[in-house]
Amino acid sequence: MINVTLQNFDTEVIADSATIPVLIDFWAPRCGPCKVIGPLLEKLETDYTGRFKLVKIDSDQEQQLSQAFGIRSIPTCILMSGGKPVDGFMGALPEGKIKEFLDKHLPSEDELEAQAGAEDAQALIAAGDPQAALNKLHEALTINPGNDDARYDYVKLLIENDMLQDAEAALAPALAAIPRQLRFEALKQFLDAINFVSADARGTWSADQFDALIATNKRDFDTRLAKARVLMVRGLWTEAMDELLEIIMRDKAWGDAVPRKMYVAILELLTPPKAKPDPTAGNKTAGGIELAGKAVAQLDPQAQMVASYRRKLSMALN
Repeated sequence: MINVTLQNFDTEVIADSATIPVLIDFWAPRCGPCKVIGPLLEKLETDYTGRFKLVKIDSDQEQQLSQAFGIRSIPTCILMSGGKPVDGFMGALPEGKIKEFLDKHLPSEDELEAQAGAEDAQALIAAGDPQAALNKLHEALTINPGNDDARYDYVKLLIENDMLQDAEAALAPALAAIPRQLRFEALKQFLDAINFVSADARGTWSADQFDALIATNKRDFDTRLAKARVLMVRGLWTEAMDELLEIIMRDKAWGDAVPRKMYVAILELLTPPKAKPDPTAGNKTAGGIELAGKAVAQLDPQAQMVASYRRKLSMALN
């Protein structure tokens, strides 16, 4: 349990809530019910073994913080995640009710274990040990099949290591979900392209051979699509999108819009992972507290390329 003031609020609450839920207990020494709930919250922080962090704010001494959160009575507890309030309760609730509140919002121990395994897998990938990474991701999904981030990384790594049947099996639960996530649809399009190239002799053709056919008929969309799939499988992403764009500009609905779906899939596969929000970056929290030092992140080259090709698609569809 940590006492928070305006001076350490950014560090202890905003910054830390990016990695662990933070429960704020607004209290005051004059408040009788606060003296009842305070020890309960401290006990639960221990019982929950790192699943959340407890901080206390003296609402009499820290009126600016109390006003920013709209505190009308004490005790009031606010749960923060990602720098923003997600829920709260007022009054000295009994332990069982507080547990219900926490369990509704906090990750389970199994989920935390699975997430830690998925994060370890990323380090193993970076270290050049894909098999160990696959083992970690498989273990994470066994513990928590609902971990979509781990499933995406697992399927993608299986594809990259030519374990296509395993990839299709691991992808199936995500494809059955409604609504289907775009990133899993992108992996399906990638698998479809690989399977097409594996089954079609044209997958071994050179670009010149494709281009010779296209030169005789600019609307030979089957050949253009085959070429785009070969380029996609070979990792020539922008070249594949350029070919798909030629189809889309001539006939947006051709082939049940498969060219557009492939184009969008490539954009999704190439989009860099979202950076975790910088809790010290300037703007206001949902509580209305101004943070200083706004920084504008520059797009990296890959993100700039993706943005450029998104604009090209938008223009072609308009």
